[in-house]
Amino acid sequence: MVKAYKQEHVYKHPWERVTSASWRKFADPENKSTLSHVLEVDTLNRKLEPESGKLYTTRALKIHAPGPWFVHKIVGQDTCHCVESTVVDGQTRSMQLTTRNVSLQKFIEVEEKIRYDPHPENPSMWTICRQETSIKIKPFSALASMAEKVEQRCVDRFLQNSVKGREVMERICKYLEAESRATRGMSI
Repeated sequence: MVKAYKQEHVYKHPWERVTSASWRKFADPENKSTLSHVLEVDTLNRKLEPESGKLYTTRALKIHAPGPWFVHKIVGQDTCHCVESTVVDGQTRSMQLTTRNVSLQKFIEVEEKIRYDPHPENPSMWTICRQETSIKIKPFSALASMAEKVEQRCVDRFLQNSVKGREVMERICKYLEAESRATRGMSI
């Protein structure tokens, strides 16, 4: 059974600021407690395509595996490895991130897609974020009846982490806005 969730959020910040915040989200030390489920982030590949001007990036993430403690005991680990692929198109002002788990796939498959675009009503000042998450729990033969409950716990955790991620993004955007104002103030 696959559960899919869609969310939209409007950042009242320009696209350039929001996408800058996205890159800083995991690196900012202030976010360690808020995003405590993220243990490590490593950039594996970064390529700028000169013809199109598109930036392609691949990052590896190590996170606390979602789900209750007893599931961690059954699967034998409490961490999960994921791969995040990002495409930034500066010409169309679009940033797309796709994250998939590469470990624990015989138990759970998760795919998260996030897209940042200028908001159609106020493209120079607002950014719309569209997020889609699909979660598929593969029933354990001995625990098939519990698969739905485990799936719901995973969904709840992902939704909580999504809210935390938006809080972090908002904080970084405000920091970048203040930094930009200070820089403009010095040049006057």
